[in-house]
Amino acid sequence: MDPPGAPGDRITGGGLVIELVSAERCIACDKCVKVCPTNVFDRGPDGVPLLSRQEDCQTCFQCEANCPVDALFVAPVTHPLPDDQAVRDEGHLDRAGLLGSYRRHIGWGHGRTPAPLRAVGPQLPAPGAGRPSPPITS
Repeated sequence: MDPPGAPGDRITGGGLVIELVSAERCIACDKCVKVCPTNVFDRGPDGVPLLSRQEDCQTCFQCEANCPVDALFVAPVTHPLPDDQAVRDEGHLDRAGLLGSYRRHIGWGHGRTPAPLRAVGPQLPAPGAGRPSPPITS
């Protein structure tokens, strides 16, 4: 197998946390490249990001959260996965609804409910409603 970022490894990586960049979905906007705090990506010749330094991924999910077309999948682990894992099978990830699933979970993207609006907690009074606020317990 080519090392991560080698020409034959353009779409998938070598078994660490950022696992897939879908060349089919990617619109080459470079948002993932710009937001990555550890500089995992390089821009490929066709504009699709290459996983050039996959071993540097910190599983922060910033790339997946900021991808406007859900073209990325970050495995929610911090250790290498065996080569036979389905996390590198784009068809499986698509059928399972995992491409862009973190972004969907936090409510980013058109037609999605932001996570804070789904939060469970006490009903808070409107500011200036004359009632005291609940005590802060954390």
